[in-house]
Amino acid sequence: MKVADIMTGRVICANQKEPVTAAARLMKRHNLGAIPVCDDEGRLRGLVTDRDIVTRCIAMDYDPADTMLREIMTRGILTCKPSDDAARAAAAMGKEQIRRLPVTDGGRLVGMVSLADMARREGFSMEAAAALTDISANIRRG
Repeated sequence: MKVADIMTGRVICANQKEPVTAAARLMKRHNLGAIPVCDDEGRLRGLVTDRDIVTRCIAMDYDPADTMLREIMTRGILTCKPSDDAARAAAAMGKEQIRRLPVTDGGRLVGMVSLADMARREGFSMEAAAALTDISANIRRG
């Protein structure tokens, strides 16, 4: 099974030039914990989570209305391609302890794949369970 078979194609994303408040509003409106951050051409530049907003903006006493997403987003994130094997993507998610993975094609964001997407697919729940076990472990494996 390929990532394209299970990914979510319609992805809510934010522009790196937008203020943190814009991402927070998107998260609230769409009940999301993470939002991909793109540039003006739709290329993925990073990811911002609700935790990033709290620890990299609010806790640092930055004004979320004046702080741009590019200042607090996580860069260098793990991605996959639509043509990648979904089981390998699940294994990578477990190893890196992440629950969602941006899907890119030529650097452009084309979707997201999550452990929940994988768990809903018939015959794929074991890979998702193994990844979730790795993510939930208190000790990282080296």
